[in-house]
Amino acid sequence: MVFLWWAITATGAVDSLFLPSPTAVWAAGQQQVQTGLLWKDLTASVGRVFGGFALSAIVALPLGMAMGTSRVICRLLEPLVGLLRYMPAPAFIPLLIIYFGLGELPKVLLIFIGTLFFNTLMIMDAVKFVPNELIETALTLGGRQPQVLIRVIAPCIAPQVIDAYRINMASAWNLVIVAELVAATEGLGKRISLAQRFLRTDEIFLGLILIGLIGLLIDLGFRLLLRRSCSWAN
Repeated sequence: MVFLWWAITATGAVDSLFLPSPTAVWAAGQQQVQTGLLWKDLTASVGRVFGGFALSAIVALPLGMAMGTSRVICRLLEPLVGLLRYMPAPAFIPLLIIYFGLGELPKVLLIFIGTLFFNTLMIMDAVKFVPNELIETALTLGGRQPQVLIRVIAPCIAPQVIDAYRINMASAWNLVIVAELVAATEGLGKRISLAQRFLRTDEIFLGLILIGLIGLLIDLGFRLLLRRSCSWAN
């Protein structure tokens, strides 16, 4: 892929404004490393993503399990969650800025809002598909509801929960870039926005490649966690 990219740019068939060469992108990366901008942008974006997504994951797990195990809670919350799920998270940006200003909190909350409902519904569905035989057996052997929840349901849905987090992490990255385009002083999204303003396509490509590589590493991390913690499910 990189060779093909280099071959196309080497022929000069495409203007460098539209397709910069790998060498130009590499040089842009080196320049940002030397000035310290790259590390600041990476730290800012990664911190926002993990902060917002961790909060979403922590809230979604008990909420999804409660909705999956209780019909009453499910009937009360599922319509509301379903409604909010269809509201585009970037539409909340003006309200978040009005409520919390231009600091870090609105960006973290945007990721939280944008991933919470998907995580919750996927966990709820995982709970609903736990075999009834396992639950009935545990109850027959004298297990109480909290014990069944912790020792039967939680281990059973662990692979699906990890997989849900792995899938929805991509949405967190989409949201942080949108948030940084609107209101940020640093971050990969902000850097891409500034590069677009001055037609620096080499820096745009650099930002996109970095986001893709970080996403790939996170995805591999989730897969490794799944293999290590739920080897019985592989």
